[in-house]
Amino acid sequence: MSNEKQVAIKKEAGLPSSILFEDDAAAGFENVKTISLALPILKLLQNGSGEAQKRNQNYVDGAEPGMFLNIVTKKLYNGAEGINVIPCHYKLEYQEWADFGTGSNRPENIYSADSDILSKTTKDTSGKDRLENGHYILTVGQHYVLIVSKGSVEQALISMSSSQGKISRGWNSMMLSITFEGKDGPYNPSSFSHSYKLSSVLNSGKGNQWYGYNVVKVGKVEDPALYERAKKFYTSLASK
Repeated sequence: MSNEKQVAIKKEAGLPSSILFEDDAAAGFENVKTISLALPILKLLQNGSGEAQKRNQNYVDGAEPGMFLNIVTKKLYNGAEGINVIPCHYKLEYQEWADFGTGSNRPENIYSADSDILSKTTKDTSGKDRLENGHYILTVGQHYVLIVSKGSVEQALISMSSSQGKISRGWNSMMLSITFEGKDGPYNPSSFSHSYKLSSVLNSGKGNQWYGYNVVKVGKVEDPALYERAKKFYTSLASK
């Protein structure tokens, strides 16, 4: 046996086992709180998205309009084929934005679902809810999901606003329409009891084209471990 091969075997033999990795699970992350983490947002790429433009500084290799992009991991998903997701948590919020090129490129303020901020706005000619300071308010449905893809499971946030608000409300209605017969009568199972196929579709109107979401129910989550993982994600979000 050559010396090079012997060295390779010794290096392989010296690797820590997966048992040791599991024993030390989460070690070193004690002080990494949710606030220290970047939100794994799942973005639906449009024709104007920098990530889908080859000469743009934000271009992601292989990205095209209509694809889904995890903006943290840069992983791409085929929008036409769709992805399976398990919805774990939902919240409605109102986001205050400055017009493009005049603000911070992120919400200037975020208001909770019970805020009266919309009562302080007026509709402009384009239908946006404007505040006196010139900013506008977006009504945003925030869907926290697990993406289940080819043996991997990822957490992600899907934001639906403007023209996608109807899709968001329809998805919630779809989930709430599911009922099971229990010992005390009919009940609604948890949102994470079922998985859904999320795909992208090309919409058009008023001379414009954009990609939107399409949601179809797949069925019950059959894997107990996957269900528990979804429940754990839900618990971590609902307690905030």
